[in-house]
Amino acid sequence: MIRISHTALPARTLLLGLTEAGVAYLALAVAAAVRIGNERALVPDPESGGIRLFIVCVLCPLCFYYYDLYDFQLFQDTAGVLCRIVQAVGTISILLAILYYLSPSLRIQARQFVPGVVLLGVWLAVWRKLFSAFSKSPGHVERVIVLGDGPLALPLAKEIENRPELGLHLVGIISPPEEPACFARHASKIGEVRQLEEIAAREKIGRVFVTMGDRRGALPLESLFALKARGVVVEDAAFLYESATGRVPLLMSLGSRLLFSPGFRVSQTMLVRKRIFSLLVSLTISFFALPLMGLVAVLIWLDCGRPILFAQKRVGRGGRTFKLFKFRSMTLSGEGNSAPSGRFDSAGLEDERLTRVGKWIRRLRLDELPQLYNILRGDMDIVGPRPFMLEEETELSQRIPFYKERWAVRPGATGWAQVRRPYCTTLKDNEEKLSYDLFYLKNMSLGFDLLIIFQTLKTMVLGRGSR
Repeated sequence: MIRISHTALPARTLLLGLTEAGVAYLALAVAAAVRIGNERALVPDPESGGIRLFIVCVLCPLCFYYYDLYDFQLFQDTAGVLCRIVQAVGTISILLAILYYLSPSLRIQARQFVPGVVLLGVWLAVWRKLFSAFSKSPGHVERVIVLGDGPLALPLAKEIENRPELGLHLVGIISPPEEPACFARHASKIGEVRQLEEIAAREKIGRVFVTMGDRRGALPLESLFALKARGVVVEDAAFLYESATGRVPLLMSLGSRLLFSPGFRVSQTMLVRKRIFSLLVSLTISFFALPLMGLVAVLIWLDCGRPILFAQKRVGRGGRTFKLFKFRSMTLSGEGNSAPSGRFDSAGLEDERLTRVGKWIRRLRLDELPQLYNILRGDMDIVGPRPFMLEEETELSQRIPFYKERWAVRPGATGWAQVRRPYCTTLKDNEEKLSYDLFYLKNMSLGFDLLIIFQTLKTMVLGRGSR
């Protein structure tokens, strides 16, 4: 895992993105050399059109990301991957056509562009197959074991199995003798703690993830130090789990982890930076969104009359309440102050109370635009935990430990939990959502906020995760 601005990204994902940008450059450069005789295009020189090719190199991984082509679990579906590559290359062509219309000086000659796009699609498909084979080869997969019977043992085993981009192969779990011999299909028990060094040597283990605490001297410190001296990496399992899932493991005892782990320190400097950032972003969005907001207001008025806006009490920083504004998307009889019984968060897209226009603005998240006013007046930031209604927040804070930690910062129009998980309907859903909110608080930074905004745009463009 490689950490960029407090965010951990799999090294293989970054490598794939960078190499595909290189493939894009090479495809167009070769097309230029063959079709128009410009051999200098092979050299990244601004005078030979390198800037034009650089734009394509940026658009390629960007469009691939938006089509989920960096989800390694999709690699098994060859037909699906090929279909998405065609869609992504088509999107790149459309975006470039728009760019060339707006700025003719950046235009690539048609004799170079058309064969270059064909080469790009073919080479990317071939490179995907080669990269997949490379990733699965035994010589490029690190063999690891999980030490201990802690609550993270099975969840971590599942993540390693389901995340091939991590480049890890779980050999098995080593636990105390009283534990069962099998841990479901994700991993089997391969030995006891006293056999740790022997198993590590025999299985050529490169990394050990520790899930057990040092209760009653159970942690084999001498063996772990001996392995570390031989070059084996020893890591806290919680670190990999958080990096791979983007959430704090609530299934562990949170008290000491929240207290002693790095992060969870909301400095005034960080809050000031977030506030300035939120003001700049909200002012910029407001400038371009005003015509769209006017159109949405007219559509709501034509569909179901007044009122156009809907105001509701929400819980903000420090537990203080404020009025959150949204475009009205429900019938007047459905705009109550509480969610349906047993449900949390706002209504889903299947809710019968939604109006015809309401369903569309919810799907595109246009109902959230009036929250720009909340951001400008200081109730909210662009990025932060999602604010709930007062009654819901009170109930959740009473039923979920450490829930009030969400109130340490201003709530956000978007947030890490919103881009990482679907609509919340149950208490368990909100417990999982809290794990993402705590991860955000632990790793809060402006770079992390930019990543969340980037993923929010992806959600809006593809219409996923609307709530």
